[in-house]
Amino acid sequence: MNNEVALPYWGFIVLVAVSSLWVLQHFLLPSVRWFFRRRANHLIDDINNKLALRLPQFKLTKREVLIDRLVYHERVIAIVDEIAQTKEIPREVLIRQVQGYAKEIVPAFNALIYFKGAYWLAKRLVHSLYRVRLGFSEDSALADLDENSSVVFVMNHRSNMDYILATYLAAERTALSYAVGEWARVWPLQQLIRSMGGYFVRRESGDPLYRRVLEVYVQMSADGGVPQAIFPEGKLSRDGALGKPKLGLLGYLVRGFDPNSHRDIVFVPVGINYDRVLEDRTLLRSHQKLAKRHVAYTFSKSLSFIGKNIWQAILGRRYRYGYACVNFGKPLSLKEWMQSQENQSNSHEQLDDAKPLADTLMNRIGEITPILPVALVATICKKYTNKPFSELEMKSEVFELLNRLEAAGYRAYIPRSDTDYAVYVGVRMFTLRNVLIEQDGIFTVNKQELPLLHYYANSIQHLIDSAFNENHAQPLARSGNDYPGTP
Repeated sequence: MNNEVALPYWGFIVLVAVSSLWVLQHFLLPSVRWFFRRRANHLIDDINNKLALRLPQFKLTKREVLIDRLVYHERVIAIVDEIAQTKEIPREVLIRQVQGYAKEIVPAFNALIYFKGAYWLAKRLVHSLYRVRLGFSEDSALADLDENSSVVFVMNHRSNMDYILATYLAAERTALSYAVGEWARVWPLQQLIRSMGGYFVRRESGDPLYRRVLEVYVQMSADGGVPQAIFPEGKLSRDGALGKPKLGLLGYLVRGFDPNSHRDIVFVPVGINYDRVLEDRTLLRSHQKLAKRHVAYTFSKSLSFIGKNIWQAILGRRYRYGYACVNFGKPLSLKEWMQSQENQSNSHEQLDDAKPLADTLMNRIGEITPILPVALVATICKKYTNKPFSELEMKSEVFELLNRLEAAGYRAYIPRSDTDYAVYVGVRMFTLRNVLIEQDGIFTVNKQELPLLHYYANSIQHLIDSAFNENHAQPLARSGNDYPGTP
């Protein structure tokens, strides 16, 4: 019993390593998981008491369970059997393919990361770049929603900052789930997006099997009450104007919707606008179909941009990029919308074509698009493309335009409730970017920057067209181009 056992040095190292792994797996890791799970549960209970829309159980279900439910959903199995029969592909091969799609799509929501990490990061980032404002919000309407309603926030797509801005401003109301393109499937961004409840979408995929898996997941999320955020335009606006809706995810959401079911789908329109969109020049190059910049050029310009901002901050000369504003509109019940269309008796056929609903939602988004200082100044500057003007002339034009827009019922965010200051903010932004050239108090438009000027004016052009048409008014009698229909 007292005999010594000799081990080679390498054997001792292996023994210690195996023992350490066993202790780590059976004692340390479970303790760590228990600690974080306990913190997460306390956080969820606390958050649910504060949120207008509570976190649904579906969002808190383990990812592996959701993947299994998706893979073996009856509609997924139906298309697997159909493809296996028509194309003579082994069913096991198709199931493995479905499993790959499901793992790619299904998120892994983590309340601690979302409400502690992502919210903190989003708040710091947006406030470092913009003066963030919530224009108005129908919070009482959200609070009055039936708990069985599935809420979908539908918003215009101006910038990649939309994800961050909406996450920050909606965090006191709910936790949003986004559809994100394949561009974000890189480490560690991919893991972060999944933990925030986002799911990845192959936007150009024509694979019917993938499309069915994606459609079923979107419908499962809606049935589970997960608050979702959708950009009906499907992509960033290249020219600054509000785009036409696409029917992809929206069509998935409403396809086969039964108005007699216990769960309603409620759409909340969201309007977003910025005094400066960080990607504006890149988007304009895409709109003008100019050649793409070389990767090295893009990287060098990005470094230059970051370095310039750091240097300006050190010198105390850095300005934030104006205002970023979000408006939350009145919710639209899908059941009520169907009743208004008088299609109760043929509801499934009606919802096979989601275009009427998509048009209605885009109109509502357009109506609450925030009117910001830069957009107002850009609209007036288009009229003075070929002649100099003073700041006094600019203010007079802006006052008149604002009165027309507000008379039509549209909302403008005027910083400090001071229109003079709003004009100053817009003019300063354009002079800093060399869109306007100032000399002795007289401004002229830099013709080389006309596309950028039109880009920002386009963000509220639909409101201006509507305001003039609704009021049957003639354009303001000034020299230069008129407001409505200005190219």
